[in-house]
Amino acid sequence: MTDFDYDLFVIGAGSGGVRASRIAASHGARVAVAEEFRIGGTCVIRGCVPKKLLVYGSHFAHGLHDAAQYGWTIDGARFDWSTLRDFVARDVDRLEKAYTSTLDSNKVEHFAERAVVAGPNAVRLASGREISAKVILIAVGAWPVMPEIDGAEHCITSNEVFHLPELPTRVVIQGAGYIALEFAGIFNALGSHVTVVNRSDRILRGYDEDLTDRLLPIMQARGIEFGFNRPIRKVEKRADGSLLVHAGGGDPIPADAVMVATGRKPKTDGLGLESAGVALGHNGAIPVNEFGQTSCPSIYAVGDVTDRVQLTPVAIREGHAFADTVFGANPRSVSYDHIPSAVFSQPPLAAVGLTEAQARAVHGQVKVFSSDFRPMQNMFSVVAERGYYKLVVDPLTDVVLGVHMIGPDAPEILQAAAIAVKAGLTKADFDATVALHPSMAEELVLMR
Repeated sequence: MTDFDYDLFVIGAGSGGVRASRIAASHGARVAVAEEFRIGGTCVIRGCVPKKLLVYGSHFAHGLHDAAQYGWTIDGARFDWSTLRDFVARDVDRLEKAYTSTLDSNKVEHFAERAVVAGPNAVRLASGREISAKVILIAVGAWPVMPEIDGAEHCITSNEVFHLPELPTRVVIQGAGYIALEFAGIFNALGSHVTVVNRSDRILRGYDEDLTDRLLPIMQARGIEFGFNRPIRKVEKRADGSLLVHAGGGDPIPADAVMVATGRKPKTDGLGLESAGVALGHNGAIPVNEFGQTSCPSIYAVGDVTDRVQLTPVAIREGHAFADTVFGANPRSVSYDHIPSAVFSQPPLAAVGLTEAQARAVHGQVKVFSSDFRPMQNMFSVVAERGYYKLVVDPLTDVVLGVHMIGPDAPEILQAAAIAVKAGLTKADFDATVALHPSMAEELVLMR
């Protein structure tokens, strides 16, 4: 008989935690998981999925605007925020039930309360119950960072944006990362006046500058205002309930909602990791080895709580690899090379591999191939937005080191291109592929 209540106890039922629980249970482990909020985690409950639904909803604004050019007459069109908001909430409910069903069908016990580490092989529930486990997995993810500014209590983050009682007329968003720009595009398309303020003069650090330099003027042409080198200093609530945002280097900005999107921090505060001697790294992240093991041999961590890549598909792979390694007698780790990413801005951009600057730093000389074109679906639009695709190639081996795209459906197209980059295909392989015409994707194989 085992001396532990469970073989595995998982703290956090997000994408990584649920995958680890399911796979470990399939290997015969006795598994339990604790989740203090809702099963599904950030991506499903208050992140990627509901945000993408808002993006889809906002796209109708552009379609309605261009409809007349295609011969359609649409009278009386109007937008109702509560209808979209409540639809998104219902779909989140559906997904939470699906994730819960996954745990149930795999005989994973789940506790709807907070759990903290109480020792190398012990966790303590909020109810006071202490549970022992041979292995503990930390999968609590990350949390939005709220800067210490006067009036921060009047601001919201991406957590609260899905529950706004009404669509704000004026929105100020601090930050210029992917979350900030995605919600700037959503609010702008739905009819809000949007001002983005940022502490630096760049947007989307880490993406190829040819893409970001094209995205910025497009967003500005759509009516989004940008204030660079203007971090928020103070948010003042006025008598009528509106807000006044004091940002450095300019006049105060009136707003009805202020959203802070300045990054996320691993949610390790108060988790009791010190009781098991688990070391923490920068910003509270948990350092782990290639198999997800922390400085405490019986405690592992996956997903955004670690010091690795903070993306949902990565967390899922890490959770699966952990379960196979620890309970499936199949030690394996996750490769972090050539991970595709996307920003669901309007228009969206997507990338995989090295940027031009990164490639030059590593390889010295590189070849760059690009295509600057007007997407066919924009031909009838009164706004002449252009698409741009870019290949970064090693001149010695002809291997494609990076693919970077901005334009309609860029993330959908990039996923297939990521397979080619991951496989180490060459520019000659791209050139030898027959174009699919007429499509935007054909530009990938027509660059000379």
